Order: sequence, then structure tokens, then C-alpha cells
Amino acid sequence: MGRLRIAMRLARLLPVLALGGAMAAAIALAERLGLRPSLARRQRWAQTFMRRLVAALPFDVEVTGRLPKRPMLWLSNHVSWTDIPLLGMLMPLSFLSKAEVRHWPLAGWLASQAGTLFIRRGAGDAQYLRAQVGGQLSAERPLLIFPEGTTGTGRALRPFHSRLLAGAIDTGTPVQPVAIEYRRDGAPDDVAPFVGEDDLLGHLLRLLALPHGQVRIHLLEPIASVGVERAVLAWQAQQAVQQALFGRPSSAIRKRPQACAA
Repeated sequence: MGRLRIAMRLARLLPVLALGGAMAAAIALAERLGLRPSLARRQRWAQTFMRRLVAALPFDVEVTGRLPKRPMLWLSNHVSWTDIPLLGMLMPLSFLSKAEVRHWPLAGWLASQAGTLFIRRGAGDAQYLRAQVGGQLSAERPLLIFPEGTTGTGRALRPFHSRLLAGAIDTGTPVQPVAIEYRRDGAPDDVAPFVGEDDLLGHLLRLLALPHGQVRIHLLEPIASVGVERAVLAWQAQQAVQQALFGRPSSAIRKRPQACAA
């Protein structure tokens, strides 16, 4: 049954991947001809691809809350590579991502076309990153970051790195907290998380072999950034996501941080 399920789902997924390849080829040809599409158009194409990709993945998706009507800095917990298409299908978004993603087949192209800012892990030029994030937000481009810095199992929340929020404070851009959770048979999904040394293809095949899992995306109340210290802003967003996921504050993040320089 598992092999048959994989074959049937691959038959649905492969045309979507072919569409992504065709889009990549079309954009590459346009660039050679000096007709590079605008970022807004490329983001709309990326959003279309992500919607079709999500439709081909074995998830039943539920979205709660309201999409923001103005550009914001989206902050989400991070569980899997599937977080990106699941959130990217909701509206045209730019992303902040680790540099390795740039070299992923198709996904790297998709990320770059959506205006992704690539950062090297541990190389952090804080001022450069602050300027990059601030530039995106000043241009009124919604930006999604995963402030935990890496993926987790979905059973606990890591601390949110506050340095990533300085650009939002500089531009007075509100923060849009997002909580994404993967469930299977009423419990946290142990297959959806993409952690450790897992490989993309192997993880995808494991997902395709199983019955549909459930994904809940919670769009939480925005948080104003004007006049807020970045550590406090990160704490507020983290508390909101923690509450949405687990219904209680974490003992590790219960204490409100002292104000510090942004």
C-alpha cells in the first residue's frame, strides 16, 4: 500500500515540479533577453507554484486568523522545509534563509526568485543583516523569518533570536507572529519535522508514503514594534507562538527580558 501511495502521489507531484522547472527556464531566458520580470511578478509566480506544491503534498491545511493588510515582519516557528511553501502560498513573501538553501534543486531557485535574503550560519554581520532586513521592510515587502534559527521537532519552541528584529524596529514595521503545527492522529507529527542530517528526498518519500497529516497555521495578532526593545519584541512574539501551539507559556521563556539596546 505504501509503494502504491508513493507512486500515485509522485504522479501528482512531478507535473508540479515540471511547472517549476518551466518557470525557472522562462525567467532565465527572459533575463538573457534583458526582460527580467519585476520582483512583485516573480513573487506572484512563486506563490502560484507554492500553492500547487502544497496541493500535491499529503497535508490537510487549516488556516486561522487574518492575513495582514500591510507589510509586516512575519515570525514563525520552524519545523520543516515544508513550512516555506505552506506559508509562502498565503501571500507573496520574501524570506530570510540559510545560505545552503540557494543551492537546493528548484527550491533554491524558487527562494531566490521570491527575494530571499541568504545568510551564512555563524557569519553574522549584524549591521549588514539589520540593513538588509530594514531595506526589505522599507520597500514595503513582507518578509518571513524563522527566529529560532533552525528546525525543531514541533514539540517545543526554541528561543527567538532578537538580532533579526532590529530592522523591524528601525522601520516601525509591526511583527506578524505565526504558529505552524503538524498533527497526525491527534498527536504531534513525528514524520513532518525535517531535522538533523535528514535529506530532502528521503524525507519527501517518507511523507508521501503516509496518509494525510494535518497542518494548522495560526496567524496571530500583530505586535507593534515602535519604541520596543528588540529582546522584548522577540519575547512577546515567542510567547504568542508558544501560547498558540501549546496553550501555556514555557518555563524556559516565561520571564520577561530586561530592556536592552536595539
